[in-house]
Amino acid sequence: MKITADTPDLLMVEDRPIFIGVLLAFSILATTAIGLARLSAGDLLGLAFLGIGSGIGLAAFYAFVRRVQVVFNRPEGYVEIRRRTLFGGSRVRHRLGEISRAVLQETRSQKGGRMWRVALVIDAGQSAGTHPITLAYSNGDGHRRAAEAINRWLEGARAGAARGST
Repeated sequence: MKITADTPDLLMVEDRPIFIGVLLAFSILATTAIGLARLSAGDLLGLAFLGIGSGIGLAAFYAFVRRVQVVFNRPEGYVEIRRRTLFGGSRVRHRLGEISRAVLQETRSQKGGRMWRVALVIDAGQSAGTHPITLAYSNGDGHRRAAEAINRWLEGARAGAARGST
């Protein structure tokens, strides 16, 4: 996760899984090339490479390659979570005042390594609960930095709102 804008009025956090996207694209291209080569040689096993190999690659691409952008907009009073894949996108908007904090959610990989994702916490109202920013967990320090930046920005936004109302 990366902070792409950080001003008193606007915070933007992005997650663009470029590495896994390139890796999966290479995998899809490789299995497709193998399948086509086998088919052109008259081997029907090429159909399996095309169907299964490329199909699994495309499914993994859809599941894991998802650009996420979270926009915290103080003047307009909203937080918007934008998710985009090759196949479409979605936007979820919450009032800025509903967001109490950002937390790190943790899980363990099969090999025992720790992985994280950032989630926004809404304490009350119709949207009460913990709302993950990204659907998948990953390792790296970006999640911790993003959660800290979000919490620092939210504190500043609340302080600014309190100064403006007195």
